[in-house]
Amino acid sequence: MKTYAKHKQCGILLQLLQQKLRSPDLQSQLEGPCLRDYEDRFFLIDGLLYHREKHTSELTVVDSDHISLIMQQCHDCPHMGHMSEDRTKERVGSTAWWPKWEQELSRYINTCERFWKANRKDGKKYGLLQHIEEPKQPWETINMDWVTGLVPGGKEKFNACLIIVDRFSKSVRCLPSHKENTAMNTSLLFRKNPISTCEVPKIIISDKDPKFTSGFWDNFSYIICT
Repeated sequence: MKTYAKHKQCGILLQLLQQKLRSPDLQSQLEGPCLRDYEDRFFLIDGLLYHREKHTSELTVVDSDHISLIMQQCHDCPHMGHMSEDRTKERVGSTAWWPKWEQELSRYINTCERFWKANRKDGKKYGLLQHIEEPKQPWETINMDWVTGLVPGGKEKFNACLIIVDRFSKSVRCLPSHKENTAMNTSLLFRKNPISTCEVPKIIISDKDPKFTSGFWDNFSYIICT
């Protein structure tokens, strides 16, 4: 109770709730969320101030040490694992309430070094999302992907497979290969198989595997022109 009294807004709320009277002078001193929510959202139980939000009620805290402890427990402790801002807000919101708590929590998370290290994106930027038109004939648009880690088999001890899918007919071609293959090897493998009986596909869809991105297109362009 004494802690609430030291906080200007909560001190005014205490007086209004304890007196159970509407005092224009006191109400005029309320600000922000306390003024907006005062009549329907705040109530006292055994001297403790609670804030009601929809179907739940959370204890109101104003002591800076208590607030810091709550944010630490809901974000920093090992079993929380420095969660995202949305998940941390969800956790704090079901634990306690204080004026402008969401803004304060955002600032706290933005200064959390371990959070930013854990969520830092070190890889290459994603490509732009593009609409893929439906193909009008077989092998006009294809998907390519690698399956690796296979048990070596056959005379050449193949341990990988290049999967090529025709988006028109859903036909699949599985080309035995080696996971050590370079972009040039991949280009040769591709040239000798699916397009040997078809025209060059208009659209080739693949992931960002180095075999597809490093030198595949340069090698492929050279091969089909020779």
